[in-house]
This record gives sequence, C-alpha cells and structure tokens, in this order.
Amino acid sequence: MTAPADLEGSLSVPSGSPDRSGVLVLANPTAGGFRRETLDTLAAELTRRGIPVTVHLTSRAGEIEDICGRPDPAVGTIVVAGGDGSVNEAISGFEKVAKPPALAVVPFGTANVLAHELRLPFAATALAGVIGRRRTRPLYYGLANGRPFVLMVSAGFDAAVVHTVPLTMKRRCGRIAYAWTALRRAFAPRSADVVVTVGGERLVCRMAVVLKVSRYGGPFIVCPQASPSRPELYLFAITRDDPVAVARMGLALLAGRFGTGSGMVMREITSCTLASDGPVPCQIDGDTFGTVPVEIARAVRPIEVVVP
Repeated sequence: MTAPADLEGSLSVPSGSPDRSGVLVLANPTAGGFRRETLDTLAAELTRRGIPVTVHLTSRAGEIEDICGRPDPAVGTIVVAGGDGSVNEAISGFEKVAKPPALAVVPFGTANVLAHELRLPFAATALAGVIGRRRTRPLYYGLANGRPFVLMVSAGFDAAVVHTVPLTMKRRCGRIAYAWTALRRAFAPRSADVVVTVGGERLVCRMAVVLKVSRYGGPFIVCPQASPSRPELYLFAITRDDPVAVARMGLALLAGRFGTGSGMVMREITSCTLASDGPVPCQIDGDTFGTVPVEIARAVRPIEVVVP
C-alpha cells in the first residue's frame, strides 16, 4: 500500500497568551464510540498541566456549529470530541469567525478519517499531551454549495448508502452497518447517472467523490497524493455500481488499490459541478446533504488544527 502524502505546511506553537489559554471540549454524546471516561481523563490531564478546561456535552444537532461560530475570547483551542460530522460542524462555525481558535479532535465517531489523516493518538492521556503542546498546522477544506467539507463530498452510490443506513445500526455496528447497506443498495433499482462538469469537460458516471484527504471510510487509502494540509481537491469517479463492481471496489479498498482499476477516474481539480437528470443523493463528510446539483470549490482560507 502506498503511504499517504506527508502532512505539510508550517508547523507552529501558538503563544498561549493568558487571554486565549482556555480549552473548550465540545462532546457529542450520540457519536459512535462516545466514552465519558475519556473526557474525564482528558480534562484531568489538561488541568494537571495548568490549562483551563471546560467540557460541554451537546444536546442538539447544530450546537457545535453555533458555539464555534461565536467562540469565547478566552478560548484558544476548541476540542471536538465526536465523529467526522462533528468536526464538519465546527469548521462550519469557524467560517463565520475572522480569527477562529485552533481546532483539536478527540476521535469518537464511526470512521474518524480526519484523526487517521492527522495521525492522532486515540488514548486520552496521549491526546491531552497533543492538545497541551498546541502545535498546529493549516487545515485546508472545500466548499459544497458554500458548505465546508474537510474529508469529501459525493453523489451517487455511496451517498445513497449514507442516506439509507439505519442510524441505530450505524451507532451499534459502525463500518459494518455501511458495508451491509452498500451490499443491499447494490441490488436496488438504479438511480440516475451523475454528471460531473470539470474544466469544460463533461463526465458521466455512477458515483463521483471529491476528496480532500487520502483516506476513505476510515484507514483505507484511496488517494495517496491528497492531504488536509494542502489546498488541492481530487475527483474520484466510477462508471459502474452493479453488484460485481461493488464487490471489486470493496476488495480494491481492502487491498489498497482503490482507484486503479478500469472504469475508475482519479484526477486533481480546483472546482467542479455535480449534477444529474434525476434525483441523486449527496453526502458531506459522512452525513446526508440533500441531492444534486452541487457546486464544489476550494475554501479561501485554512484553519489551524492541533497535531502531534
């Protein structure tokens, strides 16, 4: 398997001035893998290091975005303890702030793709050390109809899986729930094709994914050249989604050869449009996002993310 692109961009250690020394932990208790003991250990370790810390458990969808859109001036780092969707919420809030605090991640979700990309530890004590050191890199993201995405946006087969996977099964079984739903969707009636317009070219496919990171579905590397520390976007498209093609994609994913087979397209892009002649579902960072059309572009500025 080819190694992912190294994290790049300037590495910095914020000054940690007294007026922005605080840490706010926003935790999603409904995220898969939520562990209160992890939060308790994290808070205790940060307190031991002399860092002011507050833990807030969210109670509704959109709360993380609202808080990150109006951050406390005393908070220098906002820690999102949740899945990739919770991280997406935070970045959507940061979009509204001229100088947002740094973002740190405690991986509680189903796939935790960004945590794998940033090479974050999963143990609470180690995470506290990472957050306490406050070393940051730029985190570049994309925009889909103006909505930020840090991992991917897609239309077609995989988005249909995201739209139809049972929530209870997702929380209980994690990636197995997605695999089971994908197998069932492979035998479902076909939806309309996805039409990708990029650089004046029109590409007709069954599934289109615009990637911001090297991984897909967790630790599986599909686009080694992609990195959250660089601004590039990558288009991945497939032309078939019948049961045989879905099985081949699954095997290619496990073998680290995703995107190399016939009927697959992978290329760097700066922007594109996903459209269709019929209703085709979309997803952003593993959460539902209505249907096409979707205009995709790079965001104007990165945010700072805490890294080891």
